[in-house]
Amino acid sequence: MDPPLRERNVSDRRPVYRGRTGGRKTIIDVHRDRAAATDERLTAAYDFALPREAIAQHPAAQRDESRLFAISESGEYRHLLFRDLDQALRPDDLLVLNETAVIQARLIGHLAGGGRAEFLLLHPVGSLRYDGAARTWVVLARPGRRLREGSVVSFGGEGEAIVRSAHEDGRREVEFFFRAPFEETIERIGRLPLPPYIHNDDEASQQRYQSIFARVPGSVAAPTASLHFSPELLARLDERGIERCSIVLDIGLGTFRPISTERIDEHEMHEERYEIPASSVAAIEAAKRAGRRVVAVGTTVLRALEGCVLERGALLAGEGATACFIKPGFDFRVVDALVTNFHLPRSSLFVLVSAFCGRRRMLDAYREAVEREYRFFSFGDAMFLERERR
Repeated sequence: MDPPLRERNVSDRRPVYRGRTGGRKTIIDVHRDRAAATDERLTAAYDFALPREAIAQHPAAQRDESRLFAISESGEYRHLLFRDLDQALRPDDLLVLNETAVIQARLIGHLAGGGRAEFLLLHPVGSLRYDGAARTWVVLARPGRRLREGSVVSFGGEGEAIVRSAHEDGRREVEFFFRAPFEETIERIGRLPLPPYIHNDDEASQQRYQSIFARVPGSVAAPTASLHFSPELLARLDERGIERCSIVLDIGLGTFRPISTERIDEHEMHEERYEIPASSVAAIEAAKRAGRRVVAVGTTVLRALEGCVLERGALLAGEGATACFIKPGFDFRVVDALVTNFHLPRSSLFVLVSAFCGRRRMLDAYREAVEREYRFFSFGDAMFLERERR
């Protein structure tokens, strides 16, 4: 199921999503609007050129064999392998991980009148929290024109689903009637929903689109910075005494949505649920008091921690939801360094790393990454970013 990536015309000088390969949209090219490149309030200032072949279609042979582009606080570059992450870290750093797990959210069935139907589970009706016992879900549906209110979709011997309502934004509310428990059934018949720019949906890709420390189901996209960690790397970090703690942020499809407004301030940010354990709050507060760095593994961790402080006034334990849009000028209160993958042009995540490290610095670094043939996006390589101090 494709996240809602809009097709665009080349002439508008925005990222172009056109053509189909295996039913998925392909990023063909990106054009920078040079006239707007100096105004950080304009979306065009977060555009960059990206050849299609830079988009990784499969993961590295081993998780920690991805490359790591490290940028220091002063802007110095280092080119490492991810297994050498400890060379970018300090012995007293605190790593914060996201333990969310991607659910088998992609379900394929057949319409009663014939033809294939596909659902992408988003969240239970009335809640952002994953509930494996919920029967009625908000979904994306395909083909939308045939999945109207009252439509019945069969899943063979597993049961069926009925479309209860259709929203104007294309979403549907669907009630499932499975013979076995819901969670057990989707684990058996569902697929992990790989991003639309990955065309290879084989079993190896399915397995690698889940981190080794994924523990709490609830996401429909992976926290991709986590995918590079191997048991051997975690053991080596333990040997060095590098402490780690965890949070959970459930990732929704909004993570793929490009900014379609002319100005970034006009972009409506998606909301995501998070949960921060009391033990992690204590570990982070102890690190900050001691002057140690807090290193977020992924933009999801950064968004949960900084969003919590921004919206609740302090880093508090418990569950919350954030619609925080981190853009240049943001006052970072918690995170000192960030492990992250390479992000799409004109995306809220590229704006986030630009806020963290400086827009000009990130555009220059991405240009360097393309020249050095780094691999981009979910199955691609990683960056280690030290926050730019002002």
